[in-house]
Formats: sequence, structure tokens, C-alpha cells
Amino acid sequence: MFDRKKSMLGLGLAALISVLFVILQPQVKFDYDFEQFFPQDDEELRFYQEFRTTFGNDNDYLLIALGQERGVFDQEFLDEALAIQDKIQALDLVEAVFSLLELEEPIIGALGVSYRNALDWSSDQKLEQSKKRLLSHPQYAGNLISQDGDYLLLMVSNKQRISKEEGDVLNLAIKEILSDSEIPLFYTAGKIKAQGEFVDLLQAEFGFFLAISFVLILLLLFLIFRTWWGVLLPVIVLSVGIGWTIALILLTGKALDVMSVMQPTILLVIGLSALVHLLSYYLKYLGNGVEKSKAIALTFKELFLAVFLTCFTTALGFSTMYFTSAVSLKQFGLYTALGVMVMFLAVLLITPGLLHLFSPLKAAENDRFKEFWRVYLGDALRWTWGNRKLVLSVFSILTIFSIFALSDLKINGYLLDNLPRDHELVQEFEFFDREFGGSKPLEIFLEAGEEVEDVFDLEFLRALDKVEHFVTEHYESGVIISPLSLVKALNQAQNGGNPKAYDLPSRGQYQRIQPYLDQALLQSNFKLSDSTKRIGRLSTRTADMGSHRSFEIKRDLETFVKQEVDPEILKIQLTGTSNLIDKSHETISTQMARGLGVAIILVGIIAGFLFRSWRISLMVLNPNVLPLLWMCGVMWLLDIELKLTTAVIFTVAFGIAVDDSIHFMTKLYNELGKGKRLLYALKRTYMETGKAIILTTIILVSGFAILTLSEFGVTFYAGLLISLALFFALIADLLLLPILLLPMDKVWREKRRRKNA
Repeated sequence: MFDRKKSMLGLGLAALISVLFVILQPQVKFDYDFEQFFPQDDEELRFYQEFRTTFGNDNDYLLIALGQERGVFDQEFLDEALAIQDKIQALDLVEAVFSLLELEEPIIGALGVSYRNALDWSSDQKLEQSKKRLLSHPQYAGNLISQDGDYLLLMVSNKQRISKEEGDVLNLAIKEILSDSEIPLFYTAGKIKAQGEFVDLLQAEFGFFLAISFVLILLLLFLIFRTWWGVLLPVIVLSVGIGWTIALILLTGKALDVMSVMQPTILLVIGLSALVHLLSYYLKYLGNGVEKSKAIALTFKELFLAVFLTCFTTALGFSTMYFTSAVSLKQFGLYTALGVMVMFLAVLLITPGLLHLFSPLKAAENDRFKEFWRVYLGDALRWTWGNRKLVLSVFSILTIFSIFALSDLKINGYLLDNLPRDHELVQEFEFFDREFGGSKPLEIFLEAGEEVEDVFDLEFLRALDKVEHFVTEHYESGVIISPLSLVKALNQAQNGGNPKAYDLPSRGQYQRIQPYLDQALLQSNFKLSDSTKRIGRLSTRTADMGSHRSFEIKRDLETFVKQEVDPEILKIQLTGTSNLIDKSHETISTQMARGLGVAIILVGIIAGFLFRSWRISLMVLNPNVLPLLWMCGVMWLLDIELKLTTAVIFTVAFGIAVDDSIHFMTKLYNELGKGKRLLYALKRTYMETGKAIILTTIILVSGFAILTLSEFGVTFYAGLLISLALFFALIADLLLLPILLLPMDKVWREKRRRKNA
């Protein structure tokens, strides 16, 4: 099957495929859309999609803080700030800019409604009056102006559902306006900025990890094989495999995203693992005096099934991500599974031909290294069998501890979870959390009950007032915009603009402001209700407190409303992108756990079918399930929480870690098939496969450890935890698996007796 002629045909086919991809010219495109992490089949997502058809997207805005050390109540500063606002307002993708600079407050008097500037800097006296009023006003202080008066807020409403490309153009234009201005201090935060920053970092990291992975591979290959061909051959195969995968991804229209950063490293280490096994066996045959062409044929004949199974089970692990409800994870799982099988195809088509072309006619391995492996692996096996009770006790203690740790892990994620807390983007968002009540949108859907006319009914507003007090106290939110805030503003207008009158009106006051309600609603900068006035919104901003805390408050809010609010008057439902992001951490973590369970069962079934024994199936699974539990123990010790980004890692780790056990069991099965006793077959397997799985684990751990250099949380945790899981899996394969297999001696003898009978 792998003679010289067929091997050359494989090389030719690989070259043809590569030329085809070059002709098709796939275009590299990067993107980041956090909405692709939303649970797509969730009822709350469908509710929010209906909500935003009425009220618009809740995160299509950019917050801009303008400031100076001596405060914003300075005529020159305010003139420059107004010029900035006018320039931003003139940009094509901007729908509106809202700030104190042009805000007018209504005053209801005997002659009707008049208006005054909320911030008047036409004279020093009026500016001082504005300063006192604004800094004491509950609707402005900490919302449109910082509590200490050092920063002024501009809220830029951009085009609804703005694309990544349009967002980049707008963000760059605003950045240039701010940089060219005379304003000394400015901060920005919002969707278009976060997406742009993420993709810039993504592009830099994608190239960085691809380059550094290849450098690491060159070093490891040279250390392992110490020959030029032992470096060149894998580099060619791996480059082609990764190139084919990326080309396929791009040709299907899929952009490279935050999850794509891991794919080159994953494919590199998986492909290199297969190549190390193949080249180790090839060199073994050469060392035993087998002719070159025959050594190639024997290597691929003996390892074809094992390499296929390892790639297939790894792909199977990734493909279980399809059963999550997040589009980004579905695509990552499917495309990575495809990439693993593409890498297998590249190994199969290219490696035999290259071995025929430029591999040596004799083994290149030093006798001193052969003796090293023989002695130390032999000592390790004898120690393992001689200390069975100790090994089993240690494994049991670690597993029990890890089960306890797993039960104590909590699910918790943040809006900018993929970035470290000291990253500049995170710092800017936290600035708005401190100075302006938050950067994270919070939306609550309001519905009038059967006993009230609409969301502006006084009884409805009284019930809403209770809810707003709860939101302000528990969410520590910024200023709330709602039907009640509009009525409070009218009550203030009715009382000569006195900030102290910004409150829920009495029934008499409410009756006097009712004639002005419709006009005020039309002039409002925010859409507060639909045309029927039967539904409305409560909109505010909060700090990013984490999904765990958010869900606790959400449960408390639901309890509070159930106990304190009559549903015949007011019904509410928490909604919005922030709520969906928080929920996605819990939903995806649960779904990934189910997907991991499916992957474990499927691998067990495949192993049981191939080895014709459910006991062997358990032997394959045990050394790979336990490291996942131990990984939970490490997470508990390091205070790493379960979230969308860490839940993914368990499936990835299992899919890769199980490869060494399959290689081990395949070799053992082949030895037993030759009629050898279990103890002898186990020793042969341990001595020959042990070296390969140690080398592949070193390669895998080194490859994934590189990912800890990433600034992306998902990439950093993948590097750290998968490296640990693979190391744990190696320990389990070398220490636990031989002990678990010893009782199988009677089973194999009985099988052989029945076969020979």
C-alpha cells in the first residue's frame, strides 16, 4: 500500500490539492462578534430579539469621557467639547450624540412650556449656577457628568447592528477627532471599540503563535531526531496540513475569530504527535536492519489504525461542541475537527513519499539514547508493578480531592473575560464603571398589567419606583431611564426646574403634568414605550460584576418582584445583551459538560468495538477521565472559575489526551494478537510505545504551554490547563494503566484458549 510508486502518487495528489487552493486564493479575514457566544436556542435570546425590534439594540453606543485636571466647568473646555460633539454628530454612521452640552430642560409655567440650557456657560455667573445645579442633580451627576465634575460624558449612538468593518471606520474617525482636539484627557468604551481592539490583538496573536509554534517544533524535532530530514519532513507536512485547513475555513466564508488563535497550535501538536510515532517506528525498523522501503511499509501498516483512531477520536471530541447553542463554539468545534482530519490526510499523503525521497538508509539514533530509554522505562515499569498499592492510593486520594474541588467550582464570567484585568481596554471600561455608573448595559422589559391603563399610569409608576430603588441599590447602577424618569423630569419642570422635585409626583401633581406627557415622550432622546404604551423599558448601566453575582441579583430581583409588586399592575423581565452574555457562561458550561460526556461514551464504544472488550474500553477511558478531574482540582487551587472560555478546555483536553492511550492499547492488542502472554506483551508495549508517548507529550505540553503567553483569557487558560491535563494523562498512562491491565491476564488466556479450541 505504501510502496514507492503509490507514495509518489500521494505526493502528487497533495501537490495538486495545494495548487488548487493557491488558484482559489482564499482571502484572510478576521472578525469578533461576542453575540456569536449567545445561546442561540434560548428563549431569552428570542425575547431580546423581539425587544430590540421595538427599542433598538442596547449596546450600539460609544461612551466618551472628556476631562481636564481643573474640571469641566471651564468656558474654553466646553467650547472645545461642543466642537468635538458637532464633528462626531456629522459622521455618517452616527445617529445621535447626547450630552449636557446641548441638553435643554423644560420649565412648565403659566404661559406654557419654556426651555433652558442644562449647562449654560455664556457667562461665568451662569456657568457657576449650572455647576451647582448639575452636581446636585440625581439625573445628571454620575451619569452625564462625573460626581467630582472632572469629566463630561458624550453618549454616541451609532448605526444599529453596525458591522465590524463599519465599526472600525467609525471608531477610527472618532479617535482622530479626539486626538486632534485640545482636550487633554479622554476615555472611550463601547462595542465598536471593544471589537476593534479584540481583532487587532487577535491578528497580532495569530501570527505570533503560528511563528513561535514553528520555532518550537524545529527545536524539538532537532532534539528528538538530530537529523536534517527529521526536521524538514515534519515541517513540510505540518505546513501543508495547516495551510489546507485555513484555506478551507476561509473558502467557506468563515472569518478567523478569537477561537481561531488556538487552531494552528492544536493542529501543529496533533500532527507532530502522529509524525513522532511514525518516525520512531520507522527508525526502529531501520535500526533492526529492515530495508528502507519495507520499513516504510511496515511502519504505516502497523500504525495506520492507531494514527487514524487518535485523529478520529480527537476530531470527535471537538465535534461535540456542535451540540452547544453558541454559533462561535459550533464553528470552532466543527472546523477544528475538520482540520484534524485534514492534518491526518496530509500526514498520510505526504509522509511516505518524503521518506522515500530523502530519509536515510539506516537509523540515526544514538546507541546511548537507546540504552537510556531501555533502562529507565524498564525501571519505571518494575517500580510501578512493585508499588501498586501506593500508586492506586495516590490516584484515589487525588481523584477524591478533585471531585470535591469540582463540586465547589462556580460558574462566573465577565464581559471582557478574554482580556487580563490590567489591559488598557479593560482599564477604560472600569473607568466608566467608577465615574459614570457603569459601562455594561442593563435592560428590563416593562409591561402594564390588566388593572392599569398603560406604563404611564400612576399606579404603574408607583410599582416601578419600587423596582428602580431595588435596581439602584443592588446593581449599584447609574442613572435609570424609564417612563418614571420622564414623569420625574416633568414633575421637576412643573416646579420651576428645582432638582429636588425630580421625584415621583403626588396624584395632584401627576394630573397637572399629564397634558405635557405625550409631547415630552415624542421629544425624548430614548424610546421609552411602544405606540400602545402598554410596554416600556427600564434602561441603565452597571459595572461588570461577573455573571455569578449578576445571577444572584437576578434571582433576588425576581423574588422581590414576586413579593412586592402586583402582576396585575406591573410585569417585568430582565433582558439585553449583558443578560445574555451572563447566561451564556452558565448555559455553555452545562452544554460542554454534556458534550464531554457524549465524547467519552463514544470513544468508549469505539474502543470497545475495536478491541472487542468493554473492559479494555474502560482501560482506555480511565487514564483520560481522571486527568480531567485533576484539572478541576488545579482550577480550584488556582481559583480559576468555570466559564465559557474554560468549559471548552475539558473537551479539547480529552480529545487530545486519549490519543496516547489508544496508541498504547493498539500496540498491546497487536502484541497479544501474535500469541504473546499479557505480561510479556505489556512489557514490550511499555518499552516501545512508552518512549513515543513521552516524546509526544513533551511536544504537546510544550506546544500548548506557548499559549500561556497570550493576552486572551480563552487562549491562556487553554494553554495552562490542557498542558496540565496532558501531563496528568501521561502519568496515568505510565503508572495507572499497566496496573489496571494486570488483572486482564486471565481474560486474555481464556480468549486465546477459546480461539484455539
